[in-house]
Amino acid sequence: MAGRKKKHEEHQNHEAWAIPYADLLTLLLAFFVVMYAISSVNEGKYRILSESLISAFKAPPKAVDPVQVGEVIRTPTPSMVQSTPESAPIDLGEPMSRSLEEILGDLDMQGLSEAILGINTMADEIERAMAPLIESGMIDVGRDRLWIEVEINTSILFDSGSAQLAPDAVPILERLAGILSQFPVRVHVEGHTDDVPINTSVYPSNWELSAGRAATVVNLFARNGVDPDQMAAIGFGEYRPIASNDTPEGRMKNRRVNIVILAGQRPRTGQGAPPELLQEDMELLLQRGRDPGEEDVP
Repeated sequence: MAGRKKKHEEHQNHEAWAIPYADLLTLLLAFFVVMYAISSVNEGKYRILSESLISAFKAPPKAVDPVQVGEVIRTPTPSMVQSTPESAPIDLGEPMSRSLEEILGDLDMQGLSEAILGINTMADEIERAMAPLIESGMIDVGRDRLWIEVEINTSILFDSGSAQLAPDAVPILERLAGILSQFPVRVHVEGHTDDVPINTSVYPSNWELSAGRAATVVNLFARNGVDPDQMAAIGFGEYRPIASNDTPEGRMKNRRVNIVILAGQRPRTGQGAPPELLQEDMELLLQRGRDPGEEDVP
């Protein structure tokens, strides 16, 4: 027993608290660094983000300059601010589309106000000139303060499967063209057919037939004094019916030409139409109860 070595007692570490304490300090340091980082706004990157959002919502697409990563972006000086295009703040609560009155108020087109004031006068003249056909139900005239719609059944204009005007139809359209040529307006001529298929060497489908009939009417208007720059020929084929195609009467109603008269004129040929005017056209078509993006239900 005397020769047995005495068991060595382990030394107790009184500094074990230092390790978790150092970890705590490291975490606290990281926490304050993060808090400082998120509380500091980089004005350069904020401005770039704001311009990108404005470009996406309110401006046509354009190339975005690359952002230099890794360099400190300095706060812009007054001279830099003056050379940088101003960007309006984004108000997400503001409606994206304006009212029709606001659009018309911004447009600066010669004769627009005269056309609006004369739209009722024009409608009265059309109704007087077309009175016999209106009474017989072959022509219907609808009106609003900014547009007139003259709906003509094609049975008095064209033979079946043809886009050549019948001889009796020419005086009717010439009389209408004489009225239209007196006012500063735009004219959309829409061709419609029933759903009976057509497949000829001239018209492979109802698309071509409806477009050909609309173009024939536009061509006659142009020859009789209506400004060609202010007209458009549109073919809807069988896809905008106003009645059921299951009966002969319904198919006869669907075979029609709509002459839509809009107040105001576009710029001359080659200048193009401003987006405001295109939006105005959309508003007017929607007021007619005919959304170009939706098909009518029989």
